[in-house]
Amino acid sequence: MKARSVLRFLWRGSERVLTEIKLKKGESVDKALRRLKKKVDREGTLKTVRSHRHFEKPSERRRRKEKAARFSAMLTARYADL
Repeated sequence: MKARSVLRFLWRGSERVLTEIKLKKGESVDKALRRLKKKVDREGTLKTVRSHRHFEKPSERRRRKEKAARFSAMLTARYADL
């Protein structure tokens, strides 16, 4: 069985960034696809694509980041005693 690659493309301006995994010998395509999805998720590729679907005003971006910071601070405070 020849080594095949499963590729995913993401365009950033004029630069093409691609996430690639190589199929291991005897590995099923389903398992390789699962690995690709995990890798794309870890890299934040889908998050970036979704964020570029529409324009986000700077005030909305600031509000979203503040909300995330409040949430992480709440978690830190909650588990600080453990």
